[in-house]
Amino acid sequence: MYRIGEEEVEEVRKVLLSGHLFRVGEGVEGHLHEVDRFEHEWAQLIGTEYALCMNGGGTAALICGLVGMGIGPGDEVIVPGYTWMATATSVLAVGAIPVIAEVDETLALDPEDVRRKITPNTRAIIPVHMVGRPANLQALLEIAREHGVMVLEDCCQADGGSYRGKRLGSWGDAGAFSFNYFKIISCGEGGALTTNDRTLYERALVFHDGGATFRPYAKDLSIPIFVGIQLRADEVMGAILRVQLRRLDGILSDLRRIRKRFEQELADLPGLRLAPNNDPEGDCGVVVAFQFDSEADARHFASEIGGWLPIDSGKHVYSNWEPLLAKRIMHHPDMNPFNHPRNQRLRTDYTPDMCPRTLDILKRTVFLSLHPDWSEEEVSRRIEACRKAVKEAVAV
Repeated sequence: MYRIGEEEVEEVRKVLLSGHLFRVGEGVEGHLHEVDRFEHEWAQLIGTEYALCMNGGGTAALICGLVGMGIGPGDEVIVPGYTWMATATSVLAVGAIPVIAEVDETLALDPEDVRRKITPNTRAIIPVHMVGRPANLQALLEIAREHGVMVLEDCCQADGGSYRGKRLGSWGDAGAFSFNYFKIISCGEGGALTTNDRTLYERALVFHDGGATFRPYAKDLSIPIFVGIQLRADEVMGAILRVQLRRLDGILSDLRRIRKRFEQELADLPGLRLAPNNDPEGDCGVVVAFQFDSEADARHFASEIGGWLPIDSGKHVYSNWEPLLAKRIMHHPDMNPFNHPRNQRLRTDYTPDMCPRTLDILKRTVFLSLHPDWSEEEVSRRIEACRKAVKEAVAV
């Protein structure tokens, strides 16, 4: 989270004093309907018919998206090898099997590897817009349409980002967002699902609210109500998110301005190469990304500028996902998707070296994390550090 202040405090105060913290409040006098209003505003921003706010962060949003798509045992879902583990484990949470694919130099899902790995068992693809950088949605959507599979955009690290002038989360069949503490906007925890598909939305709505059968909206549903779980957002979350939403475009504007200054001033520097980008204008500006010919060069540069290598995340590389690689899923063996009869012929052979290109790219990439509140002097200082690091490397 980049910015928070008195505005959020005041809106939370109003909710607390109203005495109505539960999001369901149709016909309740004094209820502020903060979650309902945020959902409407978020759908408008992203450009979709529906938005569903929930607790549980992006993980919950991904699971609800897959539930909405009707995905379950017997299905495979292609995910990238560079992402937070929940992109893959959300697939397991609905009983399906994740197939892990390579990323390319843009740090997003490689369309060519998706094409190689897609089979008749593939039901969905999850492109991830990591560190605010858009995936190659045009290529991935073409492959998905060609094979009749669905696309769930993982926008958890790219709240408000765009691709070709259209917001992320509006390109695929659904989009999943995160509002936890580490994201562009935040309410501490929380997530959202966006879609234009009414049936997908209704399934997700029922699944995320274990009390759906008792809600006022139940009469408007076209699907039979089934037993879901409890992922409802509360009014405090809604109040914070509505203020954070008003901050979003300003945050993105400042991040993008800073990133562009780095890229413009360093673009022609011999020995330094910017990582390719599927949409520089839509990139959120969370990081500026550089790539090198060797891991040694990348590590030297990172140490000189205060940058970091994505391979060192410890969390976001498929080889870090130890519980998944060991197939320890759920609390009971009969609930482990790897033991489900319908999944026995699916691809479940995971090894630490199964995506060598991903590992290679992540070892040669350096990210410098940016902050929207950096002064011009701070940006200048950091750009000069980049120049100095490259000059010293060339001299050696």
